[in-house]
Amino acid sequence: KVEIKIGKVIACSKVENADRLLKLQVDFGDFQRQIISAIAEFYSPEDLEGKKLPFIVNLEPRNFRGEESQGMLVAMDTEEKPVLLIPAEDVKEGTLVV
Repeated sequence: KVEIKIGKVIACSKVENADRLLKLQVDFGDFQRQIISAIAEFYSPEDLEGKKLPFIVNLEPRNFRGEESQGMLVAMDTEEKPVLLIPAEDVKEGTLVV
């Protein structure tokens, strides 16, 4: 069963020597995670910092270019680019998406 929670991106940077990867530091209220996402060609770190977004938090960690990812950003897959899902109202970090 997939567990999706809202997290606030507290820091974001490009992964060194990887054109497509961003490293996000995400606050889920009770815990923080580092998540690597392949969206750098569509979004800059400044686009994501401070945003509250949905993340899958119960995945096994994976390594991308030497960086550990402890979850996955959830976005819509369109033909042009991935589209971020942003809550319509302000919700607390760690809120479960059902």
